[in-house]
Amino acid sequence: MTSLIKKIIISAVIIVALVLVYIFFIKKAPDPGNLTSSTSSPTGLAALSPTNTTGAQDATVDTEFLSILLSVKNIKLNDSIFSDKAFINLRDSSIVLTPDGTEGRTNPFAPIGLDTTNTQVNTNLPTQPGTTVGATVDQTGVLKTPKKN
Repeated sequence: MTSLIKKIIISAVIIVALVLVYIFFIKKAPDPGNLTSSTSSPTGLAALSPTNTTGAQDATVDTEFLSILLSVKNIKLNDSIFSDKAFINLRDSSIVLTPDGTEGRTNPFAPIGLDTTNTQVNTNLPTQPGTTVGATVDQTGVLKTPKKN
């Protein structure tokens, strides 16, 4: 009896797998159809002409855009909020951020070792023997020291 149940379950799984393969891989998706819009033409004869259909559609779009643009003129804003006591009592509590000198690279997207600008050597750090304060590092990473007069 258990072998009969196993055969039924295995055949059901195979049938379901075949149906899923058909649905997802073999069956073609239905065509969505063309999107169409119907608008009235500002000039009735232009819409009837088969050679001037795009011109009529462009004129319709232009007319609709112009009417929307003109309706923006009619918007009235209520400015009584600016004289409200709650608005007058608002205070600026912004914090001034001062850079501490450890912001990172000037261009974080440049390849490593190819910064676009010359960087100054930090004068607070101890220098290596043979270098002077104010030395700069060029784009190739070579330390350049100023000439002594």
